[in-house]
Amino acid sequence: MAAPLGGQCLGRDRTALPSLLLSCRPGPPAPGMGAAGLARLHGLFAAYKPPGLKWKHLRDIVELQLLKGLNAGKPPAPEQRVRFLLGPMEGKEEKELTLTATSVPTLTDHLLVRGPAFTSLKIGVGHRLDTRASGVLVLGVGHGRSLLTDMYNAHLTKDYTVRGLLGKATDDFCEDGRLVEKTTYDHVTREKLDRILALIQGSHQKALVLYSNLDLQTQEAYEMAVTGLIRPMDKSPMLITGIRCLHFAPPEFLLEVQCMHETQKQLRRLVHEIGLELKTTAVCSQVRRTCDGFFTLDDALLRTQWDLYSIQDAIQAAAPRVAAELEKSLRPRLGTQHLRGSGQHRDSEGPSSALKSQAGGAVGG
Repeated sequence: MAAPLGGQCLGRDRTALPSLLLSCRPGPPAPGMGAAGLARLHGLFAAYKPPGLKWKHLRDIVELQLLKGLNAGKPPAPEQRVRFLLGPMEGKEEKELTLTATSVPTLTDHLLVRGPAFTSLKIGVGHRLDTRASGVLVLGVGHGRSLLTDMYNAHLTKDYTVRGLLGKATDDFCEDGRLVEKTTYDHVTREKLDRILALIQGSHQKALVLYSNLDLQTQEAYEMAVTGLIRPMDKSPMLITGIRCLHFAPPEFLLEVQCMHETQKQLRRLVHEIGLELKTTAVCSQVRRTCDGFFTLDDALLRTQWDLYSIQDAIQAAAPRVAAELEKSLRPRLGTQHLRGSGQHRDSEGPSSALKSQAGGAVGG
């Protein structure tokens, strides 16, 4: 039998029927390691999404691993309660029963009774990647989900490496799509490709100024242009802020693209259009995001690092940089950006229309 307890009461459950329960004030819950671990999970971190994995599955895997880590902590010692248990009186031959104050552990907080302490987490995903694409994927846990909204409103640029293959066209612009056409590409040179890329960048930079609603006559606008803070004020088509060729070995070529408001399908279509401008065809064999705003490949956690402690460390390490970069990007710009006059309008066809009008003469020779 458990040892009698003098007078202190720690029990909280008053529903037990076989015995009488002493009425008392419940004590505070014992602090657990799960609660402390959860407090360090509010923020943003980056994971590396491999090709072939859906972003929803990645989020579910991360949530499962975090819950596993939070629930793996050693449970606190069970709370004690005072019960008056019926029992024979000691030292008497007569079979008389009496109530004895006894301290017993409560089972209401036992793992087998209440189940795991954490069953779900609120995890948001930033700029998404489709199944074929790979690279940096930013996730927000808890309060960090509101920071994902701030990243979206900041219109930050994202960097990609896009690999192309000359000589064929498919129905979905991917290398493994249904083959539509095969062409020759012996006439394509690095100089012709660089010329097309320069035209693309120039047309998109003009479109960026239009969608930013900047008055270029002001000093503030000039300073923003120098520091690279020109951003569209609202939704826009895909805007390319920089594009260059990193490697050219026909039929393969590798591009580096800085852009915003893009989808991976639009980047694959861009490879297709570049092939057409080069008087041939091209398909995209790889899309890899190397940077999403202020998160780079160096910050992205590999699949073997999707555990509680690695994610906690990544969130804590990124927190100061996230706060500083968002403050700089979302700094009020009243007076520096305002609507243009009614005489200037945007091209409804987007920045690619400028390429079609200029590229014809650039490649013909």
